[in-house]
Amino acid sequence: MNLLELFAAVTGALSVWLSVRQHIWSWPTAIVNVVAYTFVFHGAKLYADMALQVVYAVLSIYGWYAWLYGGAGHTPLRPTRVPPRLAVWLSLIAIAATGVIGTVLHRTTDAALPYVDSFLSSSSLVAQWMMTRKLLEHWLVWIAVDVLYVGMFVYKQLYVTAVLYAVFLALAARGYVEWRRSMHALRPGAVVS
Repeated sequence: MNLLELFAAVTGALSVWLSVRQHIWSWPTAIVNVVAYTFVFHGAKLYADMALQVVYAVLSIYGWYAWLYGGAGHTPLRPTRVPPRLAVWLSLIAIAATGVIGTVLHRTTDAALPYVDSFLSSSSLVAQWMMTRKLLEHWLVWIAVDVLYVGMFVYKQLYVTAVLYAVFLALAARGYVEWRRSMHALRPGAVVS
């Protein structure tokens, strides 16, 4: 068992658990997680996922700030729904990024699964950005992506990471329910039980 992979898995699970609870410490733990996974994915020749960790680090810094000060009048953000027009744009971005990154990796590297890796990385990037803005549907994107990630990591014999993504899948389902509940509780006139 790779100890670095195990460490990355534990910090990743902690970070997502904290995100489900909308706890600000999800962001610093995410930064530790992505640094560790940069090295894990390099060793597995999953270059799109490796590069994605760098972007995640930047988004984690942004998310940390946005959750604290990104609301109206520099107040903390509250969960909201993604506007339909934005959902279309985010989908188009993920599709275009998949094609570009997949083609580059296929033609210029020894990437193991260039298009699958690129699709999952592009979709994850969209979900992560959505999370920085506390858009509820980011959990639905994570659910879909995590199912596919489990299969890819089993195929690449990254079993600890496959288990982690199965945990992420369960946490994403719980996150959707919890954030949706908190969204409804924050509506004017809502009865909080």
